[in-house]
Amino acid sequence: MPGHEQYTRNMVTAASTANLAIILIDARKGVLTQTRRHSYLAHLVGIPHIVVAVNKMDLVDYDKAVFDRIRADYLAFAEQIGLQRAGHDITFIPLSALNGDMIVDRGEGLDWYTGPTLIDLLESVPAAHSEDFRFPVQFVCRPHASDDPELHDFRGFMGKVESGEIAVGDAVTALPSGQTSTVKAIQLGVEQLPTAITEQSVTLLLEDEIDISRGDMIVKTGAAPEPVKQIDAFVCWLSETPLSAARTYIIRHTTRESKAKVGEIAYKVDVNTLEELPTQGLAMNDIARISFRLAQPLMVDPYSRNRATGAFIVIDESTNNTVGA
Repeated sequence: MPGHEQYTRNMVTAASTANLAIILIDARKGVLTQTRRHSYLAHLVGIPHIVVAVNKMDLVDYDKAVFDRIRADYLAFAEQIGLQRAGHDITFIPLSALNGDMIVDRGEGLDWYTGPTLIDLLESVPAAHSEDFRFPVQFVCRPHASDDPELHDFRGFMGKVESGEIAVGDAVTALPSGQTSTVKAIQLGVEQLPTAITEQSVTLLLEDEIDISRGDMIVKTGAAPEPVKQIDAFVCWLSETPLSAARTYIIRHTTRESKAKVGEIAYKVDVNTLEELPTQGLAMNDIARISFRLAQPLMVDPYSRNRATGAFIVIDESTNNTVGA
């Protein structure tokens, strides 16, 4: 198990795309500081499904009262940090990894527990889903040099559907310009598709020739985020070089970049005690609530609603290193 500083960094950078987290609790010890720390970080990165696995039930004689007490303690802490209010689904499972009880098979020692086994739960948890269509443009394809005359007027917008879905005939808006059009075709390689869904990398062709470049975002008309030039977010600082309010950074959000200055550091969070502490700067692995002033507008959604368009990384413009997320 890595130290909690390394764990903080790994959790924020890697687990931000996870759909489920397993919080492992020793039945003999109950809810510990590391339980609270791990749960807070799972809450921070927006993992929607939390499984609290109370392990080593064999060492407490499979006592239901022990499980119930840990469950009550954890729920009290979850209420404290707003875990359930933020829409996280919390499931509790008693188990014995040593004997295999409630891992794959139910075993014989936990007959009072009627819920799913761990593997049943992992196989049935629904995938994360966002209704809002978000398509950051990665590349504008214009093959004018082709010998095929049909391609001379071809103009396709290539990228990945970060969320939602789109269909031929849907009305769309390009951001930040606000220009509108209709989807004429959707291509996946040489294949023509009637629709495209989350995680598919496709090319969109529009009915109208409107000005769209890399870094712009195509959304459904009527469901567009407002482009903003200031963002407020929790940031995990990843660099050995401390955050400096005097420096200019680059914010990379989906396929778009903007220079940015630190507006305010509201507070940093002690992930062990969850205390909000005043601070003038950030050191490596610090987590803080920060506002950034942007040179160019970004099309952002609240992270709680759309993790793909509610997240960004911070880049040091002099070294091009990722220093925050």
